[in-house]
Amino acid sequence: MLDVKLLVLIIIGFFWGGLTAPISIRLAEIYGILDIPDARKIHKVNTPRGGGLGIWAGYMLMVLFMSLEIPALKFISAGATIIFLCGYLDDMYSLSPFLRLILHFIASGLSVFPLGLSLTSSAIALIWVAGVTSAYNLIDGVNGLCISIFIASSVALYMLGNSYPGVYMGAMALGVLCWNFPMAQTFLGDGGSTLLGYLFASHFLIIAFPELNILEPKNLIMLLVLFGGVPVIDTAIAFTRRIIMGKSPFYPDKGHLHHVLMKITDSAVVSVSVLLFLQSVALFFGFMLFNRLR
Repeated sequence: MLDVKLLVLIIIGFFWGGLTAPISIRLAEIYGILDIPDARKIHKVNTPRGGGLGIWAGYMLMVLFMSLEIPALKFISAGATIIFLCGYLDDMYSLSPFLRLILHFIASGLSVFPLGLSLTSSAIALIWVAGVTSAYNLIDGVNGLCISIFIASSVALYMLGNSYPGVYMGAMALGVLCWNFPMAQTFLGDGGSTLLGYLFASHFLIIAFPELNILEPKNLIMLLVLFGGVPVIDTAIAFTRRIIMGKSPFYPDKGHLHHVLMKITDSAVVSVSVLLFLQSVALFFGFMLFNRLR
């Protein structure tokens, strides 16, 4: 039977994302919010950033209509605003990494603590939400990659708990993807990429938290790693590699999985397709583990 609400959310989300992207592009051009090419980046021309502006605005609009049905959205929307504005300002002025870290943990706390998890589960979830928030930003190095990963993860949210917000968010991201892939007329910027990571992680907790409270820490960590997927695993590998090399784990380089794939294939389409497949595999095993442990 056709789910009319689902169809309406997909249509509204897609057109909202697609029609607000040109507005964010124009604002980026006016205020000089541009991504300048350098030795660490793949693109060759100045490209507007801030493509996540429409997603943030659309999410706030959704909260107005769904917050009575899902009270946790009020807390997540406050955290999402902190995350987006922090990244958007960083795109313009380059904020202190320490300040960004503090704000990310404050925002993560807004999504975790209202759930009433145990102390151990809350601590693990807090670190995971903040980690996923940053991890989505770190993989945003190839046109369409971060958005595609988010769309796949949003579909997983719907499959996991009939999440209408997940469908709406994924549809908005799909609308923005039309402006970001295969040729990028805009980038998400730090504001957009961190926002996507935060929204996925926060909404996953809303859906899964009844089961999260009864899991042993080792099982909880494994579950969160699988649902975090490629962004989390790639970030863990990158941090480990940098520490072994005697560098700061936050030292930027071109050793991420998408950099390696681009070097091998010289194709954004192939690179994104491979990593999207790997994300789907991680989500599949996440579902298997979740069903076995619940």
